[in-house]
Amino acid sequence: MECPHLGSSVCIAPDSAKFPQGSPSSWCCSVCRSNKSPWVCLTCSSVHCGRYVNGHAKKHYEDAQIPMTNHKKTEKQEKVQHTVCMDCSSYSTYCYRCDDFVVNDTKLGLVQKVREHLQNLENSAFTSDRHRKRKLLENSSLNSKLLKVNGSTTALCATGLRNLGNTCFMNAILQSLSSLVEEFRKTLCALWQGSQTAFSPESLFYVVWKIMPNFRGYQQQDAHEFMRYLLDHLHLELQGGFNGVSRSVILQENSSLTASSKCCINGASTVVTAIFGGILQNEVNCLICRKTNLKFDPLRYLSLDIPSQFRNKRTKNQENGPMCTLRDCLRSFTDLEELDETELYMCHKCKKKQKSTKKFWIQKLPKVLCLHLKRFHWTAYLRNKVDTYVEFPLRGLDMKCYLLEPENSGPESCLYDLAAVVVHHGSGVGSGHYTAYAAHEGRWFHFNDSTVTLTDEETVVKAKAYILFYVERQAKSGSDKL
Repeated sequence: MECPHLGSSVCIAPDSAKFPQGSPSSWCCSVCRSNKSPWVCLTCSSVHCGRYVNGHAKKHYEDAQIPMTNHKKTEKQEKVQHTVCMDCSSYSTYCYRCDDFVVNDTKLGLVQKVREHLQNLENSAFTSDRHRKRKLLENSSLNSKLLKVNGSTTALCATGLRNLGNTCFMNAILQSLSSLVEEFRKTLCALWQGSQTAFSPESLFYVVWKIMPNFRGYQQQDAHEFMRYLLDHLHLELQGGFNGVSRSVILQENSSLTASSKCCINGASTVVTAIFGGILQNEVNCLICRKTNLKFDPLRYLSLDIPSQFRNKRTKNQENGPMCTLRDCLRSFTDLEELDETELYMCHKCKKKQKSTKKFWIQKLPKVLCLHLKRFHWTAYLRNKVDTYVEFPLRGLDMKCYLLEPENSGPESCLYDLAAVVVHHGSGVGSGHYTAYAAHEGRWFHFNDSTVTLTDEETVVKAKAYILFYVERQAKSGSDKL
């Protein structure tokens, strides 16, 4: 979001004397002394905890807005508002007056200068005595990362990913895929080592910059677009060979991939198509001559519209109208649709564009079903977000009714259980923040960049999902179907 309040709120310059000592991600709130989720005010450089800890950063803003009763405000006091703060871990900027994340900067670029200075402080802390002090602070909160399992105490077995500057879109996707794809070893295996220090995916990030120019820089990106590019490039790289090993050798060592090569219509099968690959049938019927045209496309994810009749339902418990479910979105995707005048079909039998109908069928389901809810749509001037809550099942998502030939599928092969959820917080695709929920060994974790916390199923199902990852059920279970 473009914030109009930066000029009156960002008043500090990068000066180490104004900031606390140590790494910014471990700075303590000046009120409660908590070192969780520290935020620095860009007006006065004071540090407070975020709204999900004790909310002292927001209270600092609110206290600054209380009118002075004893004497009049000076002109300088009128302008200074303490409305903008920066996350000391992710370096995201937030405006309390706009109630959203900020993507623009002052004319002098002060926000970026502060961000770079905090990053430098963080990096230097890892190579100095301050790093050991930070470890002591983290150890003091170790009890919060312990869980009682069968009467014994065990450490939290998950590790966060450090935000490299608006890279939460990448972190959320990697943290979701970590539950599913073992082949992303260098980065993904580090997520489940249980280290108390966040892992920094810098090497992967710079490779992304090299092979995907669209994602260069530190501006916020669309997590779904990143996932699409990432899977496509992984697929292409595996087709061309890996670390000098030819593609034929890879396929010989992974005989199961050869058997599933039909999931990759263009090119050879890889581990990407073996896991995420399915087949989508697009059926178009001319309404004049009744000729049917069939087209088969590779399916790695389904992008689902949220039906317009549900777009005012923003929370799970809101009572104004029916609840939108994942089944509603899937039905909208697969229902017969008559194409409008702007989408006339070129009928080869009639030899001209004609009115037609279109319907999608799933010919083959993937092992991992990725469902992308279209929460962003273009208007005449900008891209708006659909903030509707969509109810989704944790277990037993039944995809049989969307198959072209459901009679050829086994009773369990169409059932899917939830493995991960990506959530977008904020109002626009170019701003806001991404987090992820992921299941691991029967427990659910919430990944917020470098912060990882245990959570429960009740919290997961309340999330406003942006991307859902479902895994094909292997063993029979008595859970209910969707």
